[in-house]
Amino acid sequence: MTRSKNRSFLTQKEIELLLSQTSVGKNQIRNNCMLQLCYFHGLRVSELLGLKLSDFDMSSGVLFVRRLKNGLSTAHPLNPRVQQVLKAWLLLRSKLKVADESVYLFPSVKGTMLTRQTIYLLFQRYGEQAKLDVKVHPHMLRHACGYELANKGMDTRLIQDYLGHRNISHTVRYTASNPERFRMIRW
Repeated sequence: MTRSKNRSFLTQKEIELLLSQTSVGKNQIRNNCMLQLCYFHGLRVSELLGLKLSDFDMSSGVLFVRRLKNGLSTAHPLNPRVQQVLKAWLLLRSKLKVADESVYLFPSVKGTMLTRQTIYLLFQRYGEQAKLDVKVHPHMLRHACGYELANKGMDTRLIQDYLGHRNISHTVRYTASNPERFRMIRW
């Protein structure tokens, strides 16, 4: 199978295929939680890996997103699917010996932050297992989030805030390719 290198995002169907791959192998709940956080909250890989337990308010269902690359940090209501898998991960995480000493949501076996390379290889492997025709990398889920929000008819400024873009020119890529934005035009 030839893999396309041109596309920078995954479709919603491809996201679901990717998520289905987390049901086998090691760290199923953790990996599913990481994929869902990247997609539903538009996280960059470094933002994902830097998540701390203190970034979540589970009682009110809020995630504080510390954006990198000079982005605007914000609070997101947790997506219900993410909240469900996050609760399962937190329960499992509480049983890990290293977790007691680590502030990170997804600690390595040493209690430190997982590496970017670990996540890149993990996502790539899930893409191969799902037989996707693109070489999957974590940033594709962030782009998929932006395109999905645009496809749902979300305002460009809302998408900008959600993804933490300071400059709206980084956001218009998602809305510019969406034909649905013209549906309200009547002749």
